[in-house]
Amino acid sequence: MFTQSRLLKKVDYTLLLTVTTIILFSLVIIYSATKPTEVLPVVEGVNNSADAFASVKKQFINIVLGFVAMAMALYIHYEDLAKHTKALYILNLIMLGAVLFVGDSALGAQRWIEIGPFRFQPSEFSKLIIIICFAAFLNSRQGRLNSFKDLLPCFAFIGVPLLFILKQPDLGTSLVFMAIMFGMLFAAGARPSLLIGLLLGGLALATLWIWAHFWLEAHSGFNLWIPLKEYQLKRLIIFVNPWQDWHGDGYHIIQSQIAIGQGGLFGRGLFNGSQTHGNFLPIQETDFIFSVVGEELGFAGAIFLLFLFFVLIYRCIYIAINAKDNFGFLLAVGVVSMLTFHVLVNVGMTAGIMPVTGIPLPMFSYGGSNMITNLAALGILLNINMRRQKIVF
Repeated sequence: MFTQSRLLKKVDYTLLLTVTTIILFSLVIIYSATKPTEVLPVVEGVNNSADAFASVKKQFINIVLGFVAMAMALYIHYEDLAKHTKALYILNLIMLGAVLFVGDSALGAQRWIEIGPFRFQPSEFSKLIIIICFAAFLNSRQGRLNSFKDLLPCFAFIGVPLLFILKQPDLGTSLVFMAIMFGMLFAAGARPSLLIGLLLGGLALATLWIWAHFWLEAHSGFNLWIPLKEYQLKRLIIFVNPWQDWHGDGYHIIQSQIAIGQGGLFGRGLFNGSQTHGNFLPIQETDFIFSVVGEELGFAGAIFLLFLFFVLIYRCIYIAINAKDNFGFLLAVGVVSMLTFHVLVNVGMTAGIMPVTGIPLPMFSYGGSNMITNLAALGILLNINMRRQKIVF
């Protein structure tokens, strides 16, 4: 008990307070994004009252579960996680494989598993599992990441679960996996020039492959195989000029830009967004929730939210730098890579400068699996920070 109390004094309360502020802010915006916009007629004997707080209540339950996961991550010594990476890796593959056989489909993808009243997305939990497993994997290969040949086992290690995720298909999570992998490889000592070369080469190859796919389809009637559905491909490139298909694949980006643009400096007022409450914004409580902030609270509200994420990521980097061992350092870098990529891509997506990939804003977008995963990941970071020094009695 004495040891636990000494450890709790080392909790990074700045990080914890920032996370709590982000979550409370998110509940207000989720309420605005989901509250009914029409008053239903009163019919005798019929209950037509819509619960304006239905989504907020569900998200509150997700938050409670997330903080329980954070507490569990705090309780277990993070070094003990390295002992169970083989079991975690296999469990990860089983979960991702199960989605392909018993998963539920929604919005053109098969990503969810439903067990009784619970519905969860294994690919979200997979992000944290792969961070833990890859940290242990890289820790055992320290000093042996100097050439492309040295990196091949790393690509294979990430590539196996990545193939399962592409099969769903889930482009957003696949990109998060890539961000995690390159961020952790850089931290583990891989040559920056090699990583940059691989990134640029991979991007060039992917661009050429997609261009060839559409060119062949238009000129010869057949196309190159790509592990994505046609609508995902179109969303991947439509952000360059969304007005060429303003009523189709470009609709999401255009409506988001209109919402943010209408916000001006201080916004149209909380709960008063015309794009939000006119049902123009698509999936506004999840992928495009930042657009709601931009419209209703304006530039000031958007900057405030981005400042909170800046503080959060800064504290995470601080914890990574001050970790007492390489395994803790790599774990923290993996979490930082995941959170940073999520924020950059989601905000960029809503602003129309990045493709629409379905990546949620961490701890802000509506959703249980993502909330639980992020809070558990931050629990591991707090764990690393608490144990960065030996306790002297």
